[in-house]
Amino acid sequence: MKIGIVCYPTFGGSGVLATELGKALAQKGHMVHFITYQQPVRLNGFLPNIYYHEVQVPTYPLFDYPPYETALSSTMVDVIKNNQLDLLHVHYAIPHASAAYMAKQILKKEGKEIPVITTLHGTDITLVGKDKTYAPVVTFSINESDAITAVSENLKEETNKNFKIEKPIEVISNFVDVKRFSRKPIDAFKKVIAPKGERILLHASNFRKVKRVQDVVKIFAGVNKQIPSKLLFVGDGPERSTAENLARELEVCDEIRFVGKQEQMEDILAIADLFLLTSEYESFGLAALEAMAAGVPVVSTNAGGLGEINVQGKTGYMSDVGDVEDMTEKAIEILKNDKNLKAFKEHAASHAKKFDIHNIIPLYEKLYKKFL
Repeated sequence: MKIGIVCYPTFGGSGVLATELGKALAQKGHMVHFITYQQPVRLNGFLPNIYYHEVQVPTYPLFDYPPYETALSSTMVDVIKNNQLDLLHVHYAIPHASAAYMAKQILKKEGKEIPVITTLHGTDITLVGKDKTYAPVVTFSINESDAITAVSENLKEETNKNFKIEKPIEVISNFVDVKRFSRKPIDAFKKVIAPKGERILLHASNFRKVKRVQDVVKIFAGVNKQIPSKLLFVGDGPERSTAENLARELEVCDEIRFVGKQEQMEDILAIADLFLLTSEYESFGLAALEAMAAGVPVVSTNAGGLGEINVQGKTGYMSDVGDVEDMTEKAIEILKNDKNLKAFKEHAASHAKKFDIHNIIPLYEKLYKKFL
């Protein structure tokens, strides 16, 4: 098959999943064409069967805001025609689904039908899509897609609750390449972070308010009082300075490292003992799944789709949003001795195999074939 994948090229979950999906499809012999405004962060190195098409947005004094959606539609048309694509798979409804609808109508006028599959990822539905400025277009373009998928049962429910969706939504879970994350820790790296054998806690996100990174700092401060530990913050965003200031107030800043955005998460997760995810909402929780694939238990909130991957008392624990005290107690419970920690790590790694990429890719291939 010749497949066009439209996504955001950033570190967000939708871009990561779309890129990993495209790479896996290419490895199975499909021709995959990425269409976006810059090369996706996970699309590194030369990969056979993968093509990249950059969306160029000309700037004119007439426009206060460059018309990206129009440029994207035009690029889709160009790529589909010149490479004889069989279908388009767009990730994140805004603006990709509406741009794909426009491209489809243009091609239809020229006698070519192109199926469009839209995958919903989370904030495109639960946050941005519900804004009355965008809601009518989001609803229309989703309904005009030939197929709709969501990355969790929770997101499917949220979509049907907040939008008038006229077609069935198929749930195809997020996935992880278990083999990639099954890495042995680099001892030298671990000793630099935890020279005295301290436990290593980890949080990775885009540091938006919804991630509640202040709660991460508070949990760590509570854990560190009882168990010598270090905290790694991976990522960056608007709430980073808030987290840094709180760490100084709680006098734990010397035990915390902010390492910025990282592409090779498998190397960092390999040295971690516990992953903290304190979000107000997660449609799925891909970061938590990647941690589990690396054998790292998770203490998370019970928000959104996290209950679909984090098994209470097995792969980690879940608490109510904002319940820092309970999450602190649960973290200490996991980390209190090596035997307990080992059991949680083994359960986490075992459970992650259910979401291995090799189990999920055939579901997308089966969906694609319905429209060819």
